[in-house]
Amino acid sequence: MASTSFNEHALLSYLQLPDSHEPSPSGDPVSFLSKYILRLPQHLSVTFSSITSPKERTTIPAVRNRRLGWVKSSPNELSFESARRTWPVLWTGSERRGIEEGDEEKRWAESDFMQGTEKHVKKLGALLGQYEEEREVQRLRDIRRQRMAAEEFVPEEDSESEEDENAETAVESFEEQRKAFERQIHEMFIYGLLDQIDYDSVDFNDSLDRDIERELEERWFDDDD
Repeated sequence: MASTSFNEHALLSYLQLPDSHEPSPSGDPVSFLSKYILRLPQHLSVTFSSITSPKERTTIPAVRNRRLGWVKSSPNELSFESARRTWPVLWTGSERRGIEEGDEEKRWAESDFMQGTEKHVKKLGALLGQYEEEREVQRLRDIRRQRMAAEEFVPEEDSESEEDENAETAVESFEEQRKAFERQIHEMFIYGLLDQIDYDSVDFNDSLDRDIERELEERWFDDDD
């Protein structure tokens, strides 16, 4: 969502507030949004993206509700496959991605490249799949190695407990790892901690309020029954 330049006078004028109003839109934007975001049209509220961060906006109840509502809509950006590609460092599960991408390259060579009619194409497909799998696995290993190197030194007395934790993680099923990863991504999004994602299109999307209101109404009718 593209934001326009911040105009404090336009905001106050729309809400029929004096220029001396406190909290000030520019001096205390988070408090101002907490109080007035539901009364502001989208084209005005989105201008706050230039003076507030997604993490700062997490304290605004309406913003948290919008993010939660968006997460519940199962957006593709937060799906397992998409999230694993966007934030590979956060994925600590098995190296299944390399296998899957290797299979994709193999299928391409067998079905599309030269229409898969020559016998040597199938051999090429298997070879490409193997190479792609090795490249992806190595890439993720390198990312994790760099991440571990950047972390602070862990005291020696903690090494045994850390080994125990790693052993427990190793026996987790892929499905358990997947669910834990999805939960982490969802929580990080709601708390404004993810990069490479468009928070503005959610935080200032007043149509999400209608979805929340409709859900509350449906809940009320269910309780009444």
